[in-house]
Amino acid sequence: MMKTHAGSWLESCLIFQHVNAWALAPAIEPFATSALIPHDHPAARLSPMHIGHHALANRVFAAPMAGVTDRPFRVLCKRLGAGYAVSEMVTSRPELRDSLKTSRRANHEGEAAPIAVQIAGTDAAMMAEAARYNVARGAQIIDINMGCPAKKVCNKWAGSALMQDEPLAVSIAAAVVEACAPHGVPVTLKMRTGWAAGQRNAPTLARAFEAVGVQMLTVHGRTREQGYSGRAEYDTIAEVKRSVGIPVVANGDIDSPQQAQRVLASTGADAVMIGRAAQGRPWIFREVAHFLATGQLLAPPLVVEVHRLLLDHLQDHYGLYGHHAGVRSARKHVAWYVHGLPGGDALRRDINTIDDADQQWLAVHHYFKELAQEMDRMPAAAVPVANEELGRETIA
Repeated sequence: MMKTHAGSWLESCLIFQHVNAWALAPAIEPFATSALIPHDHPAARLSPMHIGHHALANRVFAAPMAGVTDRPFRVLCKRLGAGYAVSEMVTSRPELRDSLKTSRRANHEGEAAPIAVQIAGTDAAMMAEAARYNVARGAQIIDINMGCPAKKVCNKWAGSALMQDEPLAVSIAAAVVEACAPHGVPVTLKMRTGWAAGQRNAPTLARAFEAVGVQMLTVHGRTREQGYSGRAEYDTIAEVKRSVGIPVVANGDIDSPQQAQRVLASTGADAVMIGRAAQGRPWIFREVAHFLATGQLLAPPLVVEVHRLLLDHLQDHYGLYGHHAGVRSARKHVAWYVHGLPGGDALRRDINTIDDADQQWLAVHHYFKELAQEMDRMPAAAVPVANEELGRETIA
């Protein structure tokens, strides 16, 4: 902790030791549910999956999210059951490599292998050089971003905008594969279903990407035009899976174990990738992995476990960003954790006025200490109720 006031610093250290000593064994008690998944069900294909020579722990992945999936968050997701996690998008522009923002995004200290770095850009030669640069600094997998819908990215013809220019998109993939091949580093790629409703060209691009050596594809079930509005559709992902022989990962609106099972069954995909549903709920990965393996739902985590997880997360976050910047960038994480909890809105308002890391950490500690007196476990997440058409849901 930052040593600003001797009293608060000492109190924080003592509390930190006490919280980390709590026993957490009951946190993964299963709930009884319906019969186990049949062994021939697509969701039951839980044999080890590989990207190149890298064996993955399971088939439930953490999606790259700018401003979210930094090293502390990725480490936490892996600790809580994610079989694979990809870094935030880093630019291929060489003049920005030494910027503080890029150096933080490229930080993988203490992260379990495989180390996957996502790169973005519009020039094939520059993307190839960015791949070599990141491999030299420890990247074990290079992921190409062709899925980001953000205007500031697409306006520069990067991210999902590349799907409008198929020759350029394929040339970038080929150049990155060629740059990584001498180092034995596999290349993966994340994209959307297409640019717009009438331009769902993901299956066509998937075949071309496979032909130039891309070893895994992740498809988000929306077009660039949709952004994050509406609902994801999975028919295009299923078509991509039928079109290629390499692993395909389904992404988009996977917010529960049941939805993960439905998406795997509907698409035939090899794995699922979870993004926004993990914000403030990083234990979703172990919930999904457990359900796919056993057909049973885990009980929600104990409040004391989430208490410890968030305090650990904050410590790691401050360590990466420093106490001045870290106390501000941590606010969104705290807000996600306490969303919908008793007194959560009040804590969020208080957190937004605190500019001291000690005080922020202690405010979170005292909130969860009091919450544990009111409730044993976190509330169960809302369960998606599927309508007739998969991908159109309401939240019960």
